[in-house]
Amino acid sequence: MKLKGCFKMKHFIVGTAGHIDHGKTTLIKALTGRETDRLKEEQKRGISIELGFTYFDLPSGKRAGIIDVPGHEKFVKNMLAGVIGIDIVILVVAADEGVMPQTKEHLDILQLLGIKKGFIVLTKIDLVDEELMELVMEDIKEHVKNTFLENTPIIPVSSIKNIGLDEVRDNIDNLTEEIEERNVKDMPRLPIDRVFTISGFGTIVTGTLISGTFKVGDEVEIFPGNKRGRIRSLQVHDEAADIVEAGQRVAMNIAGLKKSSIDRGNVVAPIDSMKDTMMLDVKVKLLEDIPKIIENRSRVRLYIGTQEILCRIVLLDKEELSPGESAYAQLRLEESTVAKRGDKFILRFYSPMFTIGGGEVLEPNPNKK
Repeated sequence: MKLKGCFKMKHFIVGTAGHIDHGKTTLIKALTGRETDRLKEEQKRGISIELGFTYFDLPSGKRAGIIDVPGHEKFVKNMLAGVIGIDIVILVVAADEGVMPQTKEHLDILQLLGIKKGFIVLTKIDLVDEELMELVMEDIKEHVKNTFLENTPIIPVSSIKNIGLDEVRDNIDNLTEEIEERNVKDMPRLPIDRVFTISGFGTIVTGTLISGTFKVGDEVEIFPGNKRGRIRSLQVHDEAADIVEAGQRVAMNIAGLKKSSIDRGNVVAPIDSMKDTMMLDVKVKLLEDIPKIIENRSRVRLYIGTQEILCRIVLLDKEELSPGESAYAQLRLEESTVAKRGDKFILRFYSPMFTIGGGEVLEPNPNKK
């Protein structure tokens, strides 16, 4: 038996994924008692547009940070800004509709980003009979074959009638024992997913701390660009903190910087610790079922960290890339970014927008090839 205070708390983030109107936000509200749709437009239209954030305590006493992502295809870029920090994913599928286009695209994205832990929740079971529920579950099993969700539980849930919620909580609790701890000794990096001001406090940024630790009083730089400030205060789960660690959802009050000088996609890191770049050397892999061959120098959309950037993909070892193939490439960016070797990214076609593949950064500050 472990006594409280004798072990280090593991930090982790749970995230949702799935098609629009399949009950992700309703599930989170049923689990936590909190509404993650904070915008008036979201509440009026009944759909998530921006990322939603909250937390809840698991049966073991561990506290889980939660990111609720939008399911509409128009807001995939917002979804991508949220999944960067997820340790455990809940793929949500509605029993009355089954697997839909964004179910598949979100699953592709999670797979490409290398997320390893998660399970499936079948929502709205109060709207269907037993036979249809079984058919939908078989269809889900077919769609998650050869992915990290193959052989994971499918938990039937009714968020309205409070069915299956304890099993969801227990499943998250069990998975927390299996996730890898993030590296708190590595260089701290906070990809920013939200920037706002609070009267009397100034500029606040939020994000998931993907590595290292920050403490109150640290001098920091906002990359890309030469923008420097000092951490005035920190919060985790609405509570003040003197120090924050990798794997936590963090709100950071930065003195010396205006909201207008910071954007979603920027990264908070120690001063002079990173170098802006307009190129990335990468290994890229295309999805097997995309309807296009990607030609050399195609214009695509890059999603790295919480940033979206237009770029050209310069293939280094072939003239074109067919569905399912991999290649070495150089991404020539239309605006600067920062990255580290090993960072994962997603590529979507420029127009019409759909996910074509993803990969890993090999060299974040390369020479032109």
